[in-house]
Amino acid sequence: MAGDLSSPKYSSPPAKSPAVLYGGGITPFVILSSVVAASGGILFGFDLGISGGVTATGSFLNKFFPDVYVKMKRDHIHVRNYCKFNSQALTAFTSSLYIAGLFSSLFASRITEKYGRRPSMVIGGALFLAGSAMGGAAMNVYMLILARILLGFGVGFTNQSIPLYLSEMAPPRHRGAISGGFDSCISFGILIANLINYATQKIKAGWGWRVSLSSAAIPATFLLVGSIFLPETPSSIIQRGGDLHHARILLQKIRGTSVDVSQEFEDLIAATTEASKAVSAKHPFFLLFQRNYRPHIVMAIALPLFLQVTGINAVNFYAPVMFRTIGQKESAALMSAVITRVINLLCTLTATLVLADRVGRRVLFITGGVAMVGAHVTLGAVLMSEMPDHGTMSKENAYVVVALVCVFVAAFGWSWGPMAWLVTSEIFPLEIRSAGQSIQVSVNFLMAFAVAQSLLAVLCGLKAGLFLLFAGGVMVMTVFAYWFVPETKGVPMEKMGRVWIDHWYWKKFVTTNKVEDMIK
Repeated sequence: MAGDLSSPKYSSPPAKSPAVLYGGGITPFVILSSVVAASGGILFGFDLGISGGVTATGSFLNKFFPDVYVKMKRDHIHVRNYCKFNSQALTAFTSSLYIAGLFSSLFASRITEKYGRRPSMVIGGALFLAGSAMGGAAMNVYMLILARILLGFGVGFTNQSIPLYLSEMAPPRHRGAISGGFDSCISFGILIANLINYATQKIKAGWGWRVSLSSAAIPATFLLVGSIFLPETPSSIIQRGGDLHHARILLQKIRGTSVDVSQEFEDLIAATTEASKAVSAKHPFFLLFQRNYRPHIVMAIALPLFLQVTGINAVNFYAPVMFRTIGQKESAALMSAVITRVINLLCTLTATLVLADRVGRRVLFITGGVAMVGAHVTLGAVLMSEMPDHGTMSKENAYVVVALVCVFVAAFGWSWGPMAWLVTSEIFPLEIRSAGQSIQVSVNFLMAFAVAQSLLAVLCGLKAGLFLLFAGGVMVMTVFAYWFVPETKGVPMEKMGRVWIDHWYWKKFVTTNKVEDMIK
């Protein structure tokens, strides 16, 4: 029987400091549920990495993009190194996933809010499965792009729901480790994709790319089947008017059966009551534009935008292509991509499992930004001085380029990679949580689409100057993080409003009586 949020038994408790720690820790139940949910990140990472690998594979290019295949050959001396892979059709293959994800994430927001986090993950897994089957069977470019669109729809659903699920399941003091598992799985998925690409390019018959594209079916099946058996989060159950007794029992199971969850449960009820008042007055998407939610909408737009400004998707999408550009052979380019992903994964795991909940989010944002600026500036300088328009650079300089890319992905791995996803998954109050996450995912996909569609053309035009452009963007976003991103380490999601009220700038917009102000 659905509970009554207005009953005396579940009345809102007095306001408490956000520093209050709830009971409980990381239980096997939380770990198992989080592993299944976070596996959606493996699929996203797999799709990021697999496209960059196959687009650097000769047999794939010869079948679908023969003009690029001709330009790639070393004896084609009339095309500059930076322009060999410049093809709108080739970039459309990569970017179509992200424009599809943009639109599906907006639709997924409604599903996640009305029916729960789990149904969105189930739908995402099914779409991933269909896309991987279509990609492996592709006979022409149209089938290839349709497969990417199906995968994009799946990414939209999973990226909208999974970060919310992980943040709501995690104990506040361990939220960095658990929520950061999503980005760790993205890095792991890219690594797996690079390893598969490295193995399949050795298949002499020329159909290895089919194995690469269809391999996504394995993690897609795991997510689809696993999501069916996942529990909903207590926050989602309460928000949708479900059985409060069931929600409390589930919360106690999540935190540990011997733990008193009374305080956390009462805070969930209070947050839900406030969210219900707000949503009854305005739709969640319109709420986002109220003055009290100004910092939330800024973060939902700025953090994913800056995430793309780092240049990470130049590496995610086209690392093997970039390594082919500096003169590496097919196998060496794919192995270099594998090395960069191993380093990125190790740094991401360190940041999420150790650093995020100890040193905090802001320190990682800032130190990672400084390191990325240095890597980009040095990389641009090396390419400007050592990379000719025709022919190849020396092996020694090629190793320097690979090493600098490793420094960059390491810095991204301990900073903006996991932290941008983590902060945007934990800052939204319940009444705008699904809508805010949808905005964040949509902006992320829109910028990823723009990068994927334009990067090769910009590389052709700016040459090494592209990396100096990235360096400028990273400098701006590091300054933004220093001045405007609050520290959210250890703060319960139901008490997150305090970080804005205590902030030197955002306190001008946020008040304690936000629902009453919004209704007025």
